[in-house]
Amino acid sequence: MGLLPPAMTTLPSPSPDQAAESAASPARLLLVDDEPGLRKATQAYLEEESFSVETANDGEEGWEKAQQLLPDLVISDVMMPRLDGYGLLARLREDERLAGTPVVFLTAKGMTADRIAGFMAGVDDYIPKPFDPDELVARVRSVLARQQRLLTEAARFADADVGQLARQITEIRSLLGQGGQGGSDRQRTRDGALQQQFTPREASVLQLVAEGLMNKQIAKQLGTSIRNVEKYVSRLFGKTSTSSRTELVRYALENHLVD
Repeated sequence: MGLLPPAMTTLPSPSPDQAAESAASPARLLLVDDEPGLRKATQAYLEEESFSVETANDGEEGWEKAQQLLPDLVISDVMMPRLDGYGLLARLREDERLAGTPVVFLTAKGMTADRIAGFMAGVDDYIPKPFDPDELVARVRSVLARQQRLLTEAARFADADVGQLARQITEIRSLLGQGGQGGSDRQRTRDGALQQQFTPREASVLQLVAEGLMNKQIAKQLGTSIRNVEKYVSRLFGKTSTSSRTELVRYALENHLVD
């Protein structure tokens, strides 16, 4: 078993900034591990560090709780019964609500090949057992901070672009408004193209982009993360051979793919 070191009993005090942030909105963590002693000790330590921690006995229970909790970060063992860490990670990455959730692996395996396999599977960090609990907390904070920076930066660029994009969309609609097919033909063209090219979620994102909404607004309207919206917009760029939101909207309007 991977046991925590004796340092588990010595709890460092959080910095004033960390304490204030945690008190305002503690990060929700999901800890998934089939070793009861390790799970209990790790949960206690993380809660002392002002995190909100739910636990699960294995990947199957972890998957069920992840869907209910929508955690800010998942800490998971790799070798577990029923569903291992890789299986849990795959399910998280396939779920629209959880695909952007950071995942940290805890595992008794310390081989370089195993770490590479974890990163290739989409894990955000990897800590071999036995681990220092202070290092775990530091890595958890680092992954959460990196995630927050990405979301903040995406929102900042979205807000900066929204006015310009709205004007461009208005101009494009004005240019295309006088031409085109009749109503029924246009609807058939649109429905056929959507079925052939896009998934239902991609089609929804395309419609909202064409309405001038930015990623943060689209994420809120669809009940998903900004990271997921960015993924869908990137897919739309690839499927339409466009490289900007303006080009994407023009393509969608010219091909009658949006209202």
